[in-house]
Amino acid sequence: MAKKRRNFNSKFKAKVALEAIQERLTLAELAQKHELHPSQITNWKKELLEGCSSLFDKKRGPTPSGDKEKEARLFQQIGQLQFELDWLKKKYEELS
Repeated sequence: MAKKRRNFNSKFKAKVALEAIQERLTLAELAQKHELHPSQITNWKKELLEGCSSLFDKKRGPTPSGDKEKEARLFQQIGQLQFELDWLKKKYEELS
C-alpha cells in the first residue's frame, strides 16, 4: 500500500525554512525532526531566500503598471468628455 502524500501549509514551510537558514541544526537533523527529506528543506529554503525581497516591494504603494492603466483610462475619459462638450457647443450655436 502506498503512503498518503502529505500537504504542508505555508506557515510550516516558512518555519522549517527559517530553521534551515539559522543553521542551528544540520539539514539531516532538521529532516529527522520534521520527518522530511533534506532536499525538500533545501527547496523551501531556496524559495524563501528568492522570495523574501518581494516582501518589501508591496509596501511601496501602487505598482507603476497600475498607474499607467489608470492614466490611460483617465485620458480616454477626458477625450470622451471633450468630444461631448464640442458636440454640445456646436448644437447650442445651431439653435441660437
